[in-house]
Amino acid sequence: MRIALIADTFPPFINSGAVQLRDLSIEFVRQGHDLTVVLPSCSQLSPSHLESVNGMRILHLKTPKIKGVVYIRRTISELIMPFAMLYQLKKTELADEQWDGVVWYSPSIFHGPLVKQLKKRSGCKGYLIIRDIFPEWALDLGLMGRGLPYFFFSAVAHYQYSLADVIGVQSAGNLIYFKKWIKKPYKKVEVLNNWLDKPVRNRCSIRISQTTLKGKKIFLYAGNMGVAQSMHVFIDLAEKFLNREDVGFLFVGRGVSLEMLESQVNAKKISNILFFDEISPDEMNDLCSQCVAGIVALNPNHKSHNIPGKFLMYMQNGLPVLANLNAGNDLVRIIKS
Repeated sequence: MRIALIADTFPPFINSGAVQLRDLSIEFVRQGHDLTVVLPSCSQLSPSHLESVNGMRILHLKTPKIKGVVYIRRTISELIMPFAMLYQLKKTELADEQWDGVVWYSPSIFHGPLVKQLKKRSGCKGYLIIRDIFPEWALDLGLMGRGLPYFFFSAVAHYQYSLADVIGVQSAGNLIYFKKWIKKPYKKVEVLNNWLDKPVRNRCSIRISQTTLKGKKIFLYAGNMGVAQSMHVFIDLAEKFLNREDVGFLFVGRGVSLEMLESQVNAKKISNILFFDEISPDEMNDLCSQCVAGIVALNPNHKSHNIPGKFLMYMQNGLPVLANLNAGNDLVRIIKS
């Protein structure tokens, strides 16, 4: 099949979404499909850039900056993003390309206009991989009320749902959010489990034996540190373990809560925690081999079900998981089983 995969994250980004999309793309190619990954790009000077990597085509289309900016600017940029991508696409050699299927990844919730045009032009079906039920999770965490912003984002999200012939959610518990879509004729909602390819075993730049945590049993947290993760509970845990000379905590990643967490650790003089910047996913296998357990943290106010990529990475590398989760999360059952 000739497949277009639309996303707003892909290597060289190293978040879990980028890793999963990389591994999905490699598998499409491995199975003999003709894959083109379509991505927004704010850093390039040219309107578009087409490259061939690992047997797939990657098309970068110039758009306004959507990451690392304040929320209002990001919203405006994401709203413009699909129209900018369509405009730039029309000037490329792929402008008249015909597809057998369009796959897109959410977040972002704003790909709808681009997806609609590609599907319409090719008369093909579309598959939405949804990993972020927004704005519902923001409502759950109290980051947003039921005001105008909520209804705006909800309308955008429902528009992208309407374009999908199949919606793949990451957990059975999330099917409840799509009750009315399940009842629609010619629409399908299913569980599409998260995935990882076989790990690459590159040497990790973090050597615990060369830090103040040398010789300790290390609990590892690797990933985003934001409001959705509620990391403070593990800072409290580390503080209670200060009298244990054999236990340490390693937090690897970045996020909006990182500075606050570091300040909290410094203020309390918690000496058994170290912070490191995010590293390449291909170094994670070696990092996990230096640790005894992985940490998963989710804000207890979540009502949606989330199976973080870091959980799969811990499992893949043989680490047991210490998790602080919202009540009823499907991940509780998965970890126990």
